[in-house]
Amino acid sequence: MTNTTESIRDVGQVHTQSLATRIKSVPVLAWIAAAIGGFIGSVPLGLMMQYGNPEPLIALALPMMYGLSGPNLVSGWAIHQFHGVALAVMYVAAVQWQPLTEYAKTIRGAVALAVVVGVVSTALLSVLLMPLWLGAIGYPFTPAFPDLAMPEKLWSVLGHVIYALPATLGYALVARR
Repeated sequence: MTNTTESIRDVGQVHTQSLATRIKSVPVLAWIAAAIGGFIGSVPLGLMMQYGNPEPLIALALPMMYGLSGPNLVSGWAIHQFHGVALAVMYVAAVQWQPLTEYAKTIRGAVALAVVVGVVSTALLSVLLMPLWLGAIGYPFTPAFPDLAMPEKLWSVLGHVIYALPATLGYALVARR
């Protein structure tokens, strides 16, 4: 029994080590390209949030989420842009998982993964996390949990796909060299 348990643990360690090794071997320019892409992609998403929603998400919700007083459009945009860069960096780490590594380096793969990022980020962040976090801080326009309001969520998916395209394409163009 011990041999089987040790074997399973060894396989897990090898997989973890190889993923860690792949993450460490990503060229610095690939990380930078994705981060810049995330920053660029955050601009149209932020504009969609600022002008497409009746509630002040950028100016009030984002500052409140970090304990800042609001409304404060400058703080909200700074937080939003930081989120865009952070998500792009997480994308680079995620695509080092072996089934995605080579696919993420192709243009077709980057576009497909941008759609996946758009859907997943909307589901995790907009549908699940935001209503809980906003409710916890007393945001006056907190949506119901889970936030499945339509057509707003479709608008959110579109915005997150538009956000993800420069990050996924930036990574693909640099990483495939």
